[in-house]
Formats: sequence, structure tokens, C-alpha cells
Amino acid sequence: MISKIQRRNKIKARIRGKISGTAARPRMSVFRSNKQIYVQVIDDLAGKTLVSASSKNITDGTKIEIASKVGAEIAQKAIAAGITEVVFDRNGYLFHGRVKSLADAARNGGLKF
Repeated sequence: MISKIQRRNKIKARIRGKISGTAARPRMSVFRSNKQIYVQVIDDLAGKTLVSASSKNITDGTKIEIASKVGAEIAQKAIAAGITEVVFDRNGYLFHGRVKSLADAARNGGLKF
């Protein structure tokens, strides 16, 4: 029997085989734990994280509201760094709930995926 973590790792490997971040269009990777949500904009060719944001400093609201605040924050930081287009990497998570809320807020903030 396959565990949840093994299932997510298989999905993650399948996604990462198809997408990659470049300097012109970096990868926006999401990590979701039980309490926090983290997002990074990564240039895979150089192996560098360009900008990042997390929910560590945000305490008010539900998890979905916090995720949308993190999405707006990453969009603001990315645009300030000169990044307008990204490739979205959901990191093996289903595209609903907190991940969808973060992505929608980043889109509304001006990022294009």
C-alpha cells in the first residue's frame, strides 16, 4: 500500500519532469504544512531562489485567507524584483483550498502563469 507522502512524491516527480524555471520565467513552488504555507520563486538553471514569502508572520484569519495574503505578498515581491511571468509548481498538492487561494491571489497581484 502506498502512503500519502509516497503518492505526493510520485505526483511531484511527474510535475517536475515537465516544468522547469528559467531566468525569464522562473518556477513558483508552493509548500504546504499543517500550520504554514510557503512559496518560492526559483530559477532552476542558476539554482537560486529569487524571492520567497511565508505565512509565519500572518496570524489572523483562516488558513485559506492566510494563503491568499501570502499569494498577494509573493506577487508584490516578484513584481518589485522584475518578475511578471512564472511557471506554477503545486508540488504534488491538489489544486484546491489553500493552494488555489494562493495562486488566485498571485494572479490578482499581477503575476501571469
